[in-house]
Amino acid sequence: MGQLIVRRLISLVFVILGITFLTFIVGYLAPGDPIRVMMGPRRDEQIYANLRHLYGLDQPWHVQYVKYVSGLLRGDLGLSYRYQGRPVGEILGHGVWVSVKLGGAALLLSLAIGIPAGIFSALRQDTWLDRANMALMLALFSIPSFVLIPVLRALNFFLLYKNDLPALPAAGWGRPAHWVMPVLVLAAANVGYLARLTRSSLLEVLRQDYIRTAHAKGLRPRRITYVHALRNALLPIVTVIGPSLAFLVTGAFVVESLFAIPGVGFIAVQAIGQRDYPVIQGATVILATAVVLMNLLTDIAYSLLDPRVRVS
Repeated sequence: MGQLIVRRLISLVFVILGITFLTFIVGYLAPGDPIRVMMGPRRDEQIYANLRHLYGLDQPWHVQYVKYVSGLLRGDLGLSYRYQGRPVGEILGHGVWVSVKLGGAALLLSLAIGIPAGIFSALRQDTWLDRANMALMLALFSIPSFVLIPVLRALNFFLLYKNDLPALPAAGWGRPAHWVMPVLVLAAANVGYLARLTRSSLLEVLRQDYIRTAHAKGLRPRRITYVHALRNALLPIVTVIGPSLAFLVTGAFVVESLFAIPGVGFIAVQAIGQRDYPVIQGATVILATAVVLMNLLTDIAYSLLDPRVRVS
C-alpha cells in the first residue's frame, strides 16, 4: 500500500510538471498580446513596457516558466491580466468550491439513480423493462449537455410557468432553486454510464460459480443478490467514482457558462476570451491535480475493498 501511494505521488509530480509546461507553452505561443488586450484603446508605450515588465513578459520564455513553477511550489498561481494584478489564487478560490459543490451534488444524484437502475435491469435481463431502461440510460449518456439544457428549459417553461407554478431560474447562483437544472444536466450522462456499468458488472458476477453454489445451498435469492453478488459487482463502480467526480468538475465548463454559475469553468471560459493566460494556467493546474488525486484515492479505496489487489 505504501509503495503504491509513493509511486502515485511521484507520478503526480511529473504529470503536473508536464501539464504546466504544455499550458505555459500554448499561452506563450498563442497569437495576440494580452497586455494590449488589457490596455484596450490606450497606446502609451511607456505604460505598455511597464506592464510587460510587471508581469515578466519581457524575459525569455524559459525564465518565465521557471519563475512560474517556483511560484507554484509556493502556492502562488501568478497575477491576472484581466483583473489588473489580482492574484489568480484569489480569483479561482471561490470558483473551485462552487464547482466542487456542484460536481459533488451531481455525483451523489447519479449514484443514487444510476446504481439502482443498473440493478433493476440486471435482475430483469432481456425483458422489456430491461430494454426500455437501458434505452433511456443510453439516451441520457449520449445527449450532449448543450442539447439537454434547452430541453430542460423548455420543459421548465411549459410544465411550470404555463401552469402558474414557480418556475426554476434559468441562470444564476445563490439559491437552492439554482441547483436543480445544472445538477440534472451534469448528472444525466453519469447516470446512464453508471447504470450500464452496474448492469454488466452484476450480470457477470451472477454467472460466477460461487453464486450458483449459494443457490444450491438454499440461500434466499435476495440475500444472494444484495449481500454476496452486489458487493463484488460494485468494485468496478468504485474505480470510476473518482474519475467521475473529476469529470463532473472539469466537464462543467459548458454547464457553468450557459447557467452563469461562477465556478472555475465559467471563470476559465471568461479568461480565454480575455487572453488571461495566468488564470487559464491556474485553472488547468487545479483541475489536473484534482483528476490525479481522485485517481490516487480511487486506487487506494479499491485496494482496501479487494484483497486480491493487496496480494498482487
